[in-house]
Amino acid sequence: MKKYTKILFTLFALLSIFTLSSCGASKKTAEKNVLKIGATPVPHAEILNYVKPILEKDGITLQIIEFNDYIKPNEALYDEEILANFFQHTPYMNSFAKDKGYDLVSAGSIHVEPLGVYSKNITDIKDIPDGAAVTLPNDPTNHGRALILLHNNGIITLKDPTNLSSYYKNDIAENPHNLEFTEIEAAMLPRTLNDVALAVINTNYALDADLNPTEDALLIEGKESPYANIITVLEKNKNNEMIKKLTETLQSDEIKKFIEEKYKGAIIPAF
Repeated sequence: MKKYTKILFTLFALLSIFTLSSCGASKKTAEKNVLKIGATPVPHAEILNYVKPILEKDGITLQIIEFNDYIKPNEALYDEEILANFFQHTPYMNSFAKDKGYDLVSAGSIHVEPLGVYSKNITDIKDIPDGAAVTLPNDPTNHGRALILLHNNGIITLKDPTNLSSYYKNDIAENPHNLEFTEIEAAMLPRTLNDVALAVINTNYALDADLNPTEDALLIEGKESPYANIITVLEKNKNNEMIKKLTETLQSDEIKKFIEEKYKGAIIPAF
């Protein structure tokens, strides 16, 4: 009897080891198939949520982590808390990476979010009053981009309209309306509309504030805008197979149709 008990005990122990090993392997595999990506809510997280079930068919679990600013998504990427992020365009990424010493690269362009000029006080840009208060994004790239938009529409004249880093205190050659500029964190710009004549707002934050860029913007960037939003990764991960599949899916005809139908020109596919 003792002999059979010993044999049963040995078999049970071996079975337990095999079971634990199998569980460990499954857990490890599951972790490998999870793609954590940071994104701002609109439209980036919306687009990713549409993509999520498509990727699940390929065995990839997309875990979307939402951010409400333009700093933390890159910091989380650098700290490897996430594998990728989706919220920025290449000029901003390059500027941020240079300032911080981060090895950030683009894995692919997805869409353009036209920058727009909005107002609750005037309905025609021709009616802009002298001395009007104007709020701009405070990050260097979008700040210069806002000034270029105003320059291209004859509101101001820049010394060099090709300089993406133009700054209102240094680079405006002519300001015929004597506009008073204030830099504001991009996410806060819609909240300034009650207090200023004009606010230059990124489309994702405009949409988040229930503004329709194609209907509400007094001025808006055209399809020729070079500021395509991208999937950003660390350079060492640019050939990651999950990143490749994510980018391929986001650049598919199905996603192009989704963007065009959902955002009706407020978001423009860049592929």
